[in-house]
Amino acid sequence: MDDYDEFGNYIGPLSESDEDVAEEEELAEELPALEPTPAAPAAPTENDGLQVMQVDDAPSNAVVLHEDKVYYPSASEVYGEDVETLVQEEDTQPITQPIIEPEKVRAFAIEEQGLPEVRFDRSFLTGLMNFPEMVRNVAVVGHLGHGKTSLMDMLVYETHVLDIDVDTPLRYTDTHTLEQQRRMSIRCTPMSLVMQTTRGKSHLLHLIDTPGHPNFVDEVAAALRLVDGVVVVVDVVEGVMCNTEAIVRFCVRERIPMTLVVNKLDRLILELRLPPQEAYFKIRHTIEEVNAVVGAASDGNPALRFGPERGNVAFASTEMGYCFTLRSFATMYARGAPMDVDALAQRLWGNIFYDAKTRTFARKAPHADAPRSFVHFVLAPLYKLYTQVLSADTDTLRKTLHGLHIHLRPRAFEMDVRPLLRAVLAQFFGPPTGLVDMLAEHLPSAAAATADKVARTSTAPDGTLARGAAACARDGPLLVQITKLFPTTDATQFRALGRVLSGTVARGDSVKVLGEQFTPDDDEDMAIVTVEDVWIGEARYAVPTDAVPAGNLVLLGGVDAPIVKSATLCAASLAASETYTLRPVVQMTESVLKVAVEPLHPPELPRMLDGLRKINKTYPLATTRVEESGEHTLLGTGELYLDCVMHDLRVLYAEVEIKISDPVVKFCETVVETSAVQAYATTPNQKNRLTLIAEPLEKGIAEDLEHGVLDPSLPPRALAKVFAERYGWDALAARNIWAFGPAEDGPNVLVDDTLPDEVDKKRLALVREHIKQGFQWATREGPLCDEPIRNVKFRLVHADIAAEPIQRGGGQMIPTARRAAYAAFLLATPRLLEPIFSAEVQAPAEAVSAVYTLLARRRGHVVQDTPKAGTQLVTVKAFLPAMDANGFETDLRVLTQGQAFVLQSFDHWAVVPGDPMDTSIALRPLEPAPPLGLARDFALKMRRRKGLSDAIAVSSYLEPDLVTALAQAGIDVV
Repeated sequence: MDDYDEFGNYIGPLSESDEDVAEEEELAEELPALEPTPAAPAAPTENDGLQVMQVDDAPSNAVVLHEDKVYYPSASEVYGEDVETLVQEEDTQPITQPIIEPEKVRAFAIEEQGLPEVRFDRSFLTGLMNFPEMVRNVAVVGHLGHGKTSLMDMLVYETHVLDIDVDTPLRYTDTHTLEQQRRMSIRCTPMSLVMQTTRGKSHLLHLIDTPGHPNFVDEVAAALRLVDGVVVVVDVVEGVMCNTEAIVRFCVRERIPMTLVVNKLDRLILELRLPPQEAYFKIRHTIEEVNAVVGAASDGNPALRFGPERGNVAFASTEMGYCFTLRSFATMYARGAPMDVDALAQRLWGNIFYDAKTRTFARKAPHADAPRSFVHFVLAPLYKLYTQVLSADTDTLRKTLHGLHIHLRPRAFEMDVRPLLRAVLAQFFGPPTGLVDMLAEHLPSAAAATADKVARTSTAPDGTLARGAAACARDGPLLVQITKLFPTTDATQFRALGRVLSGTVARGDSVKVLGEQFTPDDDEDMAIVTVEDVWIGEARYAVPTDAVPAGNLVLLGGVDAPIVKSATLCAASLAASETYTLRPVVQMTESVLKVAVEPLHPPELPRMLDGLRKINKTYPLATTRVEESGEHTLLGTGELYLDCVMHDLRVLYAEVEIKISDPVVKFCETVVETSAVQAYATTPNQKNRLTLIAEPLEKGIAEDLEHGVLDPSLPPRALAKVFAERYGWDALAARNIWAFGPAEDGPNVLVDDTLPDEVDKKRLALVREHIKQGFQWATREGPLCDEPIRNVKFRLVHADIAAEPIQRGGGQMIPTARRAAYAAFLLATPRLLEPIFSAEVQAPAEAVSAVYTLLARRRGHVVQDTPKAGTQLVTVKAFLPAMDANGFETDLRVLTQGQAFVLQSFDHWAVVPGDPMDTSIALRPLEPAPPLGLARDFALKMRRRKGLSDAIAVSSYLEPDLVTALAQAGIDVV
């Protein structure tokens, strides 16, 4: 009996026992006859070029050809010439790993395959980049769900030829997988388009679509640093919401020009079913809501007001695909008739009435029921068009469309109502040239705005770079600001989004990457890299190009390695004296929600740390920290923010299972009184002594420092003038401000309050930097819970400095300054500060009582309760401690059966009730702390979580003689 192996090779006769033969004979009688066994192949010989060896020398798995020969097929015969064969004595591959693994495809974003067809020449786009006066850098901003991404989709449909169903939401700029799943933008996305105005003039629009959720305003801030103007998109029904208000205030503070798009006009017709006259009042009320926010933020500056008659307001329904201004609508009336379009547009808004009999406009109504001109010329035709399309009278619709020169195919009238309505309105309004008109006329060009942008953001505005940026010269010295890093589709590399402020960035350029900590005196945060790729961002695809000149947005490849959050790029050949950075992005909010993370399997810790570094790059306000206990904490702006961060950490970057702790919040430490006594500390060598006093900082200084309103880098005299005029400081004290902490713009101040006749000022000046470092160390990690200190002024009232330089070094002075600051802080009635969220709830009137009930359970309180004009909704604004805000949205939806919708964002810091150092408060496990024991409860839990002892003793920072004196005076310092 012969046998063959699994490859069909002849093995030879098998040794069989009598029992085996008997079993086979019985089986053969039961089974039907089989096909005859094929003949064995002829044994190869040495002349055949095959490997032949003795059986005795062959391993057990050899292929036997004859009794004394074996055959090994070579790897090239089985697998091919390019395959390497490895022989292992033992099987080291785990059973869970397949022998041949499938190819792993990593795709976490939607990406176009190749370059889609567009309705403009891409070479024309690159040509327009050389003319910055024809370039507009614009960010599309607004609240969640108000139509920003839909507005971008409308422009995509206008400029791209896409083989897709226009009746389904496209969301072209939502490229992340989470954005598509949740139907919500998470990160800003750039897109460059060439569009024409009403007069046929082409402009290059660098648009950035931004998220609308309050948790992602860090993305909005990163986008606003790059642009010269914004389009504020507001839902005409919902009006101004919390995120719209925050962004408008930020734009006013940063002096960014704004235009307004009143979106979703179809909701007035289809949902609220308002008559045209009431729809006009609703539209006007929405515009005035925005103007009220602008006026409050700009002290009533009339130049910043929005008005349709000014041309800085557009009306749109992005879902239906149309957008118009008064001028573009007036142009429709002027077709084929000699008419002053601008004069007509000026008469289409406000209390201006049209008399059909005399065919004149008047500011006084000719009769009681006379409609305003906007109602008569704009809303009435729009309502009639909607009504006829929605009706079943096809014949009347055909006649109306014929009179409007709108031609549809016969089969179009068989479509559903919404597609038919979209097709009719698309031909009625045509391309959105009115929007382009508004951007071109009311937002500055890149050539006009670059100089002002550099002057407000540079750390050294005078020099070669400043002159090149002021002229927006493409042949000037290279200057690029990077504010955002985007991962590639497979999340293995990053592309840097930036604005070319001067010069031209080209593929192959050698550039200096200046980090946020770079200074001319300390170039540690600097690296020299080569630009590997240059792209023009188009959301789902990128257009490669050789170079991008000044005034344009650009995506760069190969420069991301040294960048953490933002960076400044300049030519590597630039002299060190001319090298300076642009200021980091000023954020609108803070990261106050904190979780601890660790890998499920400890050996995967390096992969998690690498993922955290990538998270730190892609999310502008995500910060990581390693606590004293060794745990890794991750800070974000809210629950949704951290949820997206954890998704990217687990799936995109680390690819490991990660355990996460219950969320807690970031606290701060402050004082509410002046130090009881002057606290002094002596250096270890007993040669120096520093005496400090801590007291509360004046209201508003900390907020102005963090928001960039107050520039701490001003010269001493200019800074002293600001403090004296704005905050009422003494002129002498204001001139002696030494430092802000813990960062350069931190919310604490160190003041030199020593007298020349008591202190040697020359010696004090020699140790000034050491004292500043000790102060910043102390304010970065406070004595209560190792949390940052906030809103405290430290005054240096006396200093004894040794004469010998070796006795007053940094090793002696820095820890002493820190200890003195701690002692002064603990003697000034310390308190904990907790973050407070501003919660905006929209609910019907019958669900408002449930909102009040749930807020009362979570230490929240309502500050405003107003009905939304023209709707059945009520807007409730409340303050809610962030510590009690986790899960508030879920509980609210359950309690109101899904009728209420809430958005939360950080608003301010508030003192936690109680004394964190009061040891008389009894705290029992698994029981809520008493109202005045919250501070003590929070302090103990934080210290235990960080591995610190429960005791907070002032005596550990005081000199022994001062402890004795205070004890005799009856002051408890234990």
